[in-house]
Amino acid sequence: MELQTYLQSKVQQAIQSIYDVELEKVDFQATKKDFKGDITIVVFPILRQVKGNPEVIGKAIGGYLKENSQIVKDYNTVKGFLNLEIEDSYYTNNFASIYKEENYGFKKPDADKKGVMIEYSSPNTNKPLHLGHIRNNLLGYSVANIIEAAGNKVYKTQIINDRGIHICKSMIAWEKFGNGETPESTGLKGDKLVGNYYVKFDSEYKKQIKALMDSGSSEDEAKKNAPLIKEAQEMLLKWEKGDSEVIELWKTMNQWVYDGFKQTYANLGVSFDSIYYESNTYLLGKDIVNKGLKDGVFFAKEDGSVWIDLTDEGLDEKIVLRSDGTSVYMTQDIGTAIERFNEYKIDKLTYTVGNEQDYHFKVLFLILSKLGYSWAENLHHLSYGMVDLPSGKMKSREGTVVDADDLMVEMTNSAREISQELGKLEGYDNDEKESLYTTIGMGALKYYILKVDPKKRILFDPKESIDFNGNTGPFIQYTHARIKSILRKAPKYDGIELNNDIEINEKEKSLIKQLALYPETIQSASNNQSPALVANYIYDLVKAYNSFYQSSPILVCEDDNLKTLRLQLSSKVSDIIKQSLRLLGINSPERM
Repeated sequence: MELQTYLQSKVQQAIQSIYDVELEKVDFQATKKDFKGDITIVVFPILRQVKGNPEVIGKAIGGYLKENSQIVKDYNTVKGFLNLEIEDSYYTNNFASIYKEENYGFKKPDADKKGVMIEYSSPNTNKPLHLGHIRNNLLGYSVANIIEAAGNKVYKTQIINDRGIHICKSMIAWEKFGNGETPESTGLKGDKLVGNYYVKFDSEYKKQIKALMDSGSSEDEAKKNAPLIKEAQEMLLKWEKGDSEVIELWKTMNQWVYDGFKQTYANLGVSFDSIYYESNTYLLGKDIVNKGLKDGVFFAKEDGSVWIDLTDEGLDEKIVLRSDGTSVYMTQDIGTAIERFNEYKIDKLTYTVGNEQDYHFKVLFLILSKLGYSWAENLHHLSYGMVDLPSGKMKSREGTVVDADDLMVEMTNSAREISQELGKLEGYDNDEKESLYTTIGMGALKYYILKVDPKKRILFDPKESIDFNGNTGPFIQYTHARIKSILRKAPKYDGIELNNDIEINEKEKSLIKQLALYPETIQSASNNQSPALVANYIYDLVKAYNSFYQSSPILVCEDDNLKTLRLQLSSKVSDIIKQSLRLLGINSPERM
């Protein structure tokens, strides 16, 4: 039985026996390092039901537990705190059950339970993925893994923004300045080639604006009347009317981008179960809005546009259909959400989108609720902070974005340089070395981003992320590899039953305590949709193991029973490190 559950029952028995009072609950906390004990009962809340001196009451409870519990070895009281020392046998028995449990900490999904859909990535097809997309993808993919580990069926999806004026800008620029070049003729990934023309459009557009302003136009007039923007707007209208030439170019350039995205996703190690395209969904929701208009959920203004009034909810009025009957993003999102719940057996949907869209999702969820969809209360916006670099902010149209592919290459190169400096790769062939450099570099990148609470903004420092010391991916990977090295040299330890009377030290006890926290860590990370809880759990586990490793000899331990315990502890820790890193999308080297 879980320690707190067992002790709560025993404390309630003690209060009933000593004071004839039915105690409602017991408050626990970790024992402070200055005092002996493994767990502490806070006596002060008990005073609401039992009147008296807290230290006297604490001693009475402690004495009862020592006499009537098989696991309480001793106790001490410090004012209103009762510190309990727990028998070693409790921890060794607890570890024995942990060690034997396959996929410890994970739950199997209930076959009858509905699933959870996680949307992430959702890029535009006018540029390659950048550092901001990396955080988005890593968050969404990891959250999906964690929610699945917590016992849920999960569907990973994205919606690609493959239409609109931004796409037409790249298309116009390629037509005017591309000279027919392709990914094959240039050797560039397709998404990079298209992104270059998005930047080219902005550069030429600014020249035209300046020329018009020099001729006497105001800045606003120049922006509206520049020939390039007018051509892009005209192209969008042609696309919406199904012009065959425009559609053909749109399909060709988008495919270049999709091929590039596919390669980036593979290198990043993320995947999707389904993909939606805005070109297929942008008309969704119009019928829903028209029905909502008849039902009084929405209202029409004099120009024919359709709105919803959310002022009573502390928001404002929001447009859902333009006066010409065309949809806005909100209309599309309404329709897409409904389609997803119709298509998949889900009752929850999470959108992984930056915090600049907080207001949009508040409005979307509220509209769906007012439309009568009961599942609207199970919609969640996984809102995350932006990623900054020491050099400052990024701007796509000006070409100052940190390209995702370039960053991944940089991380691998940094891992190569540091590994070669440390000189620990004797016996590896070149292919093994290159694979390891990628594993370390990507582990550094992913862990650095995922260890931070999603809501917080990140200043990403590549050099700091790849340090082999401290709270970093490489440090954790190295600990896993070190344990594997120990186990390769070890005598047989698996399947051996330990004696119940084995004595353990504080380091071994701390390690068992940390392992015992793993299942609730998975559940908490799932409930909070925060990979940071898993990342920082792994770091605490690694710190506990390294402290144990420094003070507790393993292979040279003369007591065979204790040696087996230490090897089994090492084995389980390595399993949990590997399993936890996998939840974050990180690989664990067997050797480093």
